[in-house]
Amino acid sequence: QVQLVETGGASVQTGESLRLSCVVSVYSSNAYYLTFSITWFRQAPGKEREGVAGIELRTDFPYYADSVKGRFTTSQEKAKSTVFLQINALTPEDTAMYYCAAGRYVADRLGRTEYNFWGQGTQVTVSS
Repeated sequence: QVQLVETGGASVQTGESLRLSCVVSVYSSNAYYLTFSITWFRQAPGKEREGVAGIELRTDFPYYADSVKGRFTTSQEKAKSTVFLQINALTPEDTAMYYCAAGRYVADRLGRTEYNFWGQGTQVTVSS
């Protein structure tokens, strides 16, 4: 069983930064925990949910959608089982509900269908 809880969403102005957090609870061994990839998705009103960034828990390997490279950064604090998404230079186009999701041995890291476990989301709203 895996549970994810996102926090950190807020209403901000264009150009500001936010750091989102995702606490990952895996009710099993640490070795099992480290088999997961944690990916951040976002969904804007009327649009499909898209994968934007993530991290491999065992290796710390980050991955990003081309559209966010240079502005988004993922990281983790293993001691707190928390994955972070740092978003810089926010624009109104970043306005969305942001979700973290967990999956094992995923083939398409940014593919929505690869993930079985999802958090409830945290809202990011950027005004101009």
